[in-house]
Amino acid sequence: MTLRPIHERDHALLREIYADAVETQAPGSYSPAQVRAWASLAWLPGVLDRTFAEGSGWISGNGDAFAIRYPSNRLALLYCRGRASGRGHATTLLDRLEAEAASEPIDSLTTEASQLSRPLLEKRGWRLIAPEHITIAGVPFERYQMAFSLRHVHS
Repeated sequence: MTLRPIHERDHALLREIYADAVETQAPGSYSPAQVRAWASLAWLPGVLDRTFAEGSGWISGNGDAFAIRYPSNRLALLYCRGRASGRGHATTLLDRLEAEAASEPIDSLTTEASQLSRPLLEKRGWRLIAPEHITIAGVPFERYQMAFSLRHVHS
């Protein structure tokens, strides 16, 4: 599977992948109101701008998925289009991000995982720190603070 670094010209594509991922995969785990609120974040000015501009990440396939670290010790975003789900994009992206982080002076990564990403992360050795309750556009969500030790990752 091919990966390429994310560039500024990709920001519109990242928004498309983000919205597609939520709209196609979240309905099985989230209410219609939650799906609408979450997907809307892709298009709201200012919400993702700083992460896109200052983060470091990769796009897989032909714009099928992406992952970004921001700051460098946090998995900020991991999204895959529904049509490409279950084909190894997230695994390939996580392999790359974890290896990159392990080559830097970072001991661990953290993230706030959705119900969709939590099982994959747990399978990879990420551990649950605590559930967290947030609201997006007035709609309640539960997500999961998680951490991953980089001590055994080889870059």
